[in-house]
Amino acid sequence: MHKVLSVVATVAILLSPVAALAQQSAPPSASAIYLDPTASAEARATDLVSRMTLAEKATQIQHGAPAIPRLGVPGYNWWSEGLHGVARAGEATVFPQAIGMAATWDTDLIHQVANVIGVEFRAKNLEDRAPDGSTRQYRGLTVWSPNVNIFRDPRWGRGQETWGEDPFLTSRFGVAFIEGLQGDDPLHPQAIAAVKHFAVHSGPEAGRHRDDIHPSPRDVTETYLPAFHAAVTEAHAQALMCAYNAIDGAPACANTDYLQRRLRDDWKFDGHVVSDCAAIADFYLPTSHATVPTPEEAVALALKSGTDLICDFMANGTFKPENTVKAVEQGLLPESVLDAAVHRLFVARMRLGTLDPVGTGPWAAITATDYDTPAHRDLALQTARESLVLLKNDGLLPLKAAPRRIAVIGPNANTVEALVGNYNGTPSHPVTVLDGLKARYPDAEISFVEGTGWVAPPLEDIPDLAFCQDAACAAPGLKAEEFAGPDLAGAPVASRTDLNAKFAWGSPVRQERETSIRWTGFLKVAEPGQYRFRYTGANGYRVFVDDVLVADVWDAAWPTSDTAIDLTADRPHAIRVEAIQKGSRASQKLQWSRPGSGAEPAMRSAADADLIVFVGGLTSKFEGEEMVVQAPGFAGGDRTSLDLPAPQQQLLERLHATGKPVILVLANGSAMSVNWADAHLPAIIEAWYPGGQGGQAVAELIAGDFSPSGRLPVTFYKSADDLPPFTDYGMDGRTYRRFQGAPLYPFGHGLSYTRFDYSPLTFDRRDVAAGEGAKVSVEVTNSGSRDGAEVVQLYASRPGPDAPVRSLVGFQRVELKAGETRRLDFDLSALAMSVVDAQGRRSVPAGPLTLWIGGGQPVPSAGGDTPSGSEGRLMIRGSADIPAF
Repeated sequence: MHKVLSVVATVAILLSPVAALAQQSAPPSASAIYLDPTASAEARATDLVSRMTLAEKATQIQHGAPAIPRLGVPGYNWWSEGLHGVARAGEATVFPQAIGMAATWDTDLIHQVANVIGVEFRAKNLEDRAPDGSTRQYRGLTVWSPNVNIFRDPRWGRGQETWGEDPFLTSRFGVAFIEGLQGDDPLHPQAIAAVKHFAVHSGPEAGRHRDDIHPSPRDVTETYLPAFHAAVTEAHAQALMCAYNAIDGAPACANTDYLQRRLRDDWKFDGHVVSDCAAIADFYLPTSHATVPTPEEAVALALKSGTDLICDFMANGTFKPENTVKAVEQGLLPESVLDAAVHRLFVARMRLGTLDPVGTGPWAAITATDYDTPAHRDLALQTARESLVLLKNDGLLPLKAAPRRIAVIGPNANTVEALVGNYNGTPSHPVTVLDGLKARYPDAEISFVEGTGWVAPPLEDIPDLAFCQDAACAAPGLKAEEFAGPDLAGAPVASRTDLNAKFAWGSPVRQERETSIRWTGFLKVAEPGQYRFRYTGANGYRVFVDDVLVADVWDAAWPTSDTAIDLTADRPHAIRVEAIQKGSRASQKLQWSRPGSGAEPAMRSAADADLIVFVGGLTSKFEGEEMVVQAPGFAGGDRTSLDLPAPQQQLLERLHATGKPVILVLANGSAMSVNWADAHLPAIIEAWYPGGQGGQAVAELIAGDFSPSGRLPVTFYKSADDLPPFTDYGMDGRTYRRFQGAPLYPFGHGLSYTRFDYSPLTFDRRDVAAGEGAKVSVEVTNSGSRDGAEVVQLYASRPGPDAPVRSLVGFQRVELKAGETRRLDFDLSALAMSVVDAQGRRSVPAGPLTLWIGGGQPVPSAGGDTPSGSEGRLMIRGSADIPAF
């Protein structure tokens, strides 16, 4: 979504003239159909909409829909986020980021995860409901997840939110997630999934409000739409979010070809469509699409094109219900079109039970405390274990014996940021990699030195003696002002002097307290030169030095990088630190990087160690949504380079030069070109953003407590230079399906601590008439000495100019004990045998179909690892056209 502004939409709307007019009608009788929980959602919505005034209906198509007291309708905020757990609503179970969940290749597990996320949304909703039943932002039951956009290019900062680069894998995970989240009763869903962002959307972030994408018909059919089709027609997602960009000249949220012809007419979608946030404002803003000249015309265009709900911000005119009223009064928008949109929205609310008494309905057993439970954290741990991908292993792992001394080094070794990714909740018991190693090796001497920041020198705590209250430094400390809410608003509720910009909680873990603090004073430095600042809290913060904003992460969902500032030692410098505090996390403090600080402490630690674990990569401070990142290799939340940032790379090479064994653990949301590490280091682990319990999973993998089974859902390229331009949405030269070069690590790659062998393929038939299906089988044997899980992958290849190199058409994750053999069957559909031509038509041509079943593609990684597997061939007689999906 666009940057979150601090708005109280409900209050603003209720105080508006439109809302005032809405209160003039008489209240309904107690026998009104919409008040009857036993009536159908459609009948209830029809009855309710018939009783509403134009002004009232206009307020209900905003994401912050206010209460209608005369009708007994509570307020409802439609905006909730749940990519990998309940996000932005305080403490919740934080699962691995979506790209990490995709690396499990375990749809049954992700179905369980999504079900738990749905339970936690119900719990948060109960915990937060106002006496009249109204619900705040991020506590609703309409979840704007999953993101099934195709991660077509690893430079996209939001790719971490997706299920990877393959349309088939994305489809299977999208279906599993939606079905788990919504539950198995479409008339009474546990929560509603809004699958996003429809359609043809995957960066660059900087131009998304004005870009007009012209995808080829082949790419639309083959790549960009299959996962959306599966989400709607198989999983029956009850909501969909349209994207910012335009497609073939029309903004996605006003594109009737996609929203009407494809979605509603062809796919029979009967849910509601919500705009991405501020996407409707893009219709008329001159710096964006500028499709129409006024907000009224923008609202009218959106609703007539098929968008039902407008997510927006107070700063943009489309947020105002008055514009919708004017659009109707000016003849721009038929009221019947508005009625249809409001009807669809209230069908959703009736199905969710938001107008019904608390404690009724099929989900009544869920309580307000059913979130962040030990059982849910255990599931997050299991998901983290399965998400880890062993990229390289020269035999160092698993460790043969417990090391006596371990040096843990790197910017992601001991930070919660590296666990949670973006669109995240707050883990109450986070386990960093450092924490995990200490717990797993309690008798080892474990040292931790950051050694380097992500893209700059490392940070350290600022000593108390550096602060003073005035420019003369006559008194130590800082003035601290604490505010009741998260926005520094109103008069301080407490004022005091603190020796440092630190904050510690003493409240119970479950307490959901929110406050904000401002520290002001002066800072003395002993060394002149460049300094950087960071506040270690899990929530938003800002740091000003001499009135210059040097660190801005005020909205925790909208991080930006810090800025270096030159300081002198001849005078104190004014400093102001502002921070949001939520929950009960401790150890929140101000840090800096000083001139000359660098790798030497890390090198001293490494010199005394038997093993070095370097935990590097990225965080969502550097890759994410429409950000400002001031560092080489990054642009607008996207990346211009796939390399490990230079400061990390330089330290890693120095650590390797010590001759000590170095394990590289990567925490990141996208592919990285770790070519040097692959050539020189004995072991590399891809941890993604592994969730609240991720550090424990990493430590267990290193120790060999389980055999790794994660597989890459994206290709790791050797360089961004191997790819077409980022702005080019054509799929030629992209992803494993159409990339002609040699990857660093191919899609589907992942090593194990055991070995799996494959029998020759068997078929129920060798000749298949075009349009018919077939069955292929294989026996898989764990021929190693320990138990493990294999991800068995089925790929199909067809000759011809339109066909990809190969396509994933099936997969199964199977647990096998040492020495165990199991037969696996795959149903091969006509769709799996098909190709898509340049006009977007799908057909099954005559000729050979080559199949590969194995633990990955039949492609070696840069290190020479080639998965075991088995190849076979079918012959297809005749040809046949088949449906596109």
